[in-house]
Amino acid sequence: MTLLILGLAIFFGIHSLSIFREKREILINKIGALPYKGLFSVVSILGFVLLVIGKGRAEFIHIWQPPVILAMVTKLLMLFAWILMVAAYIPSNAKRIIRHPMLLSVKLWALAHLLINGDLASIILFGSFLAYGVIAMISANKRSEWLKPDPKPFYMNIVVIVVALAVYVGVAMHHAQLFGVAVI
Repeated sequence: MTLLILGLAIFFGIHSLSIFREKREILINKIGALPYKGLFSVVSILGFVLLVIGKGRAEFIHIWQPPVILAMVTKLLMLFAWILMVAAYIPSNAKRIIRHPMLLSVKLWALAHLLINGDLASIILFGSFLAYGVIAMISANKRSEWLKPDPKPFYMNIVVIVVALAVYVGVAMHHAQLFGVAVI
């Protein structure tokens, strides 16, 4: 459990710089934008690797037994989470409706996994991501006014959905190999 918590602390520690903009700007001014991005990436990857290894090695401490019906709810939430994640990176009209599709995606992903996992390590992992998503979204909304992007062609919305469906199916099919838990 220690490795999981250390990984979460490192991962969210570096990501908290996006919330504390003044500290972020001071660091960028000291070391430069490119070194900052490199440092951010390396520390993020280190934290992520540690939290993944830590989650895999964590003792299974049963807290609650999720009802079977939540498996279907989780699958539906994950479909929307993937659509939002893809919409954050492929230009479509989603950003005209949803201000922060990636953060909303992370929150849905975390919520979906909290619903279906009743062990302590999962609650810590997914609860941390959900809390971060909430805090990051509030911070981002306070930082600036929402400037909606220009409309995109309708077919780009279809592209987002098709790509998201492909990723969703691919991850679902290989979830056991990737994360040790079969979902289909």
